[in-house]
Amino acid sequence: MTTYIIIDDEPLAHDIIEEYAENLENLTLKKNCYNVFEAIEYLNENTVDLIFLDIHMPKVNGFEFLRGLIHPAKIIVTTAYKEYAIEGYELDIVDYLLKPFGLNRFLKAIYKATKKEQPIYESLTKKNKTIFLKDGKTYHQVSIHDILFIQAMGNYTKVFTHDQVIITLEKLSVYLSLLSETNCIQIHKSYIVMIPKIEQIKENKVVIGEHILPVGQTYRQNVDSILKR
Repeated sequence: MTTYIIIDDEPLAHDIIEEYAENLENLTLKKNCYNVFEAIEYLNENTVDLIFLDIHMPKVNGFEFLRGLIHPAKIIVTTAYKEYAIEGYELDIVDYLLKPFGLNRFLKAIYKATKKEQPIYESLTKKNKTIFLKDGKTYHQVSIHDILFIQAMGNYTKVFTHDQVIITLEKLSVYLSLLSETNCIQIHKSYIVMIPKIEQIKENKVVIGEHILPVGQTYRQNVDSILKR
């Protein structure tokens, strides 16, 4: 079990982190702190495993607070300012999340902070066999086995399932990492396909149902590797 507190002067930031954390059984919120003084008061009497820390807050900023901690917990910085990332890593933070961040990016940060525990991705893809996909303000719980392929389209990504297409803002590389243990391959700079869903491979094309997807030259070896199994 991983205990955590949130230190952020914006109530909405607390709501988002709590909403994401509800997807993980091993995270337990211990305190909502809206300035560093509340956090100091709490930490003087209690210990936690993880702190979600904003940088820009009234009177004392997050890094000033962090420098003053004698026995700091693991820190995940949550901020809208990317220019402080180097300073953050110099203070030995676990991860640096730029607001607004999505669920999958949040999960990656949690995985870094809880490596010695059951991996978050493993619990999602092996135990539950589902992932949460954010489409606008809606979260879709999707079975891994229902995914056909994933397509990158500019600044967003389309996840094709048997009965719907979900548009998300995550990069293709995030899904490749998340699904790496579930029998998928990248066949093109813009496509990841689930191997069990492939119906035909002909020339430089992969056929999945009514979808005919291109095989990029760079990724041809990925396709060849499954033909040699």
